[in-house]
Amino acid sequence: MTVTENKALMNRFVDFINTADAALGEQLVSPDAIFYVPGRPAPLRGQQGYLEIIAMMRSGFPDIQWTLDETIAEDDKIAARFTMRGTHQGAFFGVPATGTKIAVQAMNIYRFAKGKIVEERGQPDLMSLMQQIGALPQ
Repeated sequence: MTVTENKALMNRFVDFINTADAALGEQLVSPDAIFYVPGRPAPLRGQQGYLEIIAMMRSGFPDIQWTLDETIAEDDKIAARFTMRGTHQGAFFGVPATGTKIAVQAMNIYRFAKGKIVEERGQPDLMSLMQQIGALPQ
């Protein structure tokens, strides 16, 4: 795929993470995809693994939405800068709901093959998130 095609796929991926639409996920995420998540000892795999990431985020922030702010593409990879926004309405990493609205940056690197995402290395700014919900001092 071309860089332009990968960028178009990335925009559709944002629709997937904002809706958790399993049918869309099947179109975009390889069954063999590997997702490296901070704080997890082993990577998650495939579309179901990514749905687990979304469910974990939605358990604490049911209204969470991701905005794709910037992409840099080269060959089969895209570096993507996101902003995650939502309201802390459920427990998250043991922190009870605070009702606080958050806006957190994330930098992820994606690799593509055969028209699907095959790898993601996610780096959300968890320190800022935990500060915003009062779990860490500012």
